[in-house]
Amino acid sequence: MSNKNVWCRAFSSKFETREENGLGIIEGRPIVYDSRADFGDFDEVIDRDALRDTDMTDVRLCMNHDTGYVYARSRRNNGNSTMQIYTDTLGLGFRAQLDIANSPKAQDFYSAVNRGDMDKMSFMFTVDGVEWDNLETDHPTRRITKIGTIFEISCVTFPAYDNTSIEARNAAALDSVKRELENARAERLKTPDGDRALILARARYEYMRKFTERR
Repeated sequence: MSNKNVWCRAFSSKFETREENGLGIIEGRPIVYDSRADFGDFDEVIDRDALRDTDMTDVRLCMNHDTGYVYARSRRNNGNSTMQIYTDTLGLGFRAQLDIANSPKAQDFYSAVNRGDMDKMSFMFTVDGVEWDNLETDHPTRRITKIGTIFEISCVTFPAYDNTSIEARNAAALDSVKRELENARAERLKTPDGDRALILARARYEYMRKFTERR
């Protein structure tokens, strides 16, 4: 995970909760296809094919991306896992079993979701494919076409943005945008649209740089 750019993105989620045999069952949806997020200089959406061939062999359920405590886990999505994940026409869903009978932390987690105090989800992932639409306009769309790996999903109290978001979690993510800027500079010499691509890439770089400095 250290040699790839790891991103987080948050969604509003409607949870279903219930108790079964001493377990707190939580069901929700951490990824929604085609949900458009406005980042000022561009929009972003997750493509409907983005989860095809995504590595989800080991996914953890946490709170606020605190990986120091794992509430449930999907290991190859087998029947012995405490969390099952699935894809459908809407995006990615999950069903987790929390040991609320024996874990005070799990009880607190379950209660916060059950009361509606936590109603957002976020997931930690790598991006293997991106396409840009409408680069000739002042507000293009960044389309994530392939998610490489999902490491973790979280119920979150304060996502970076109310609807959906991406955010730089480490220096590697900012380096990715720097490389995008360098590529746009190279394209400037090759294509008539190079000047506009350079302006857009510079805006994306400045946005991510300032965002990272605030953290």
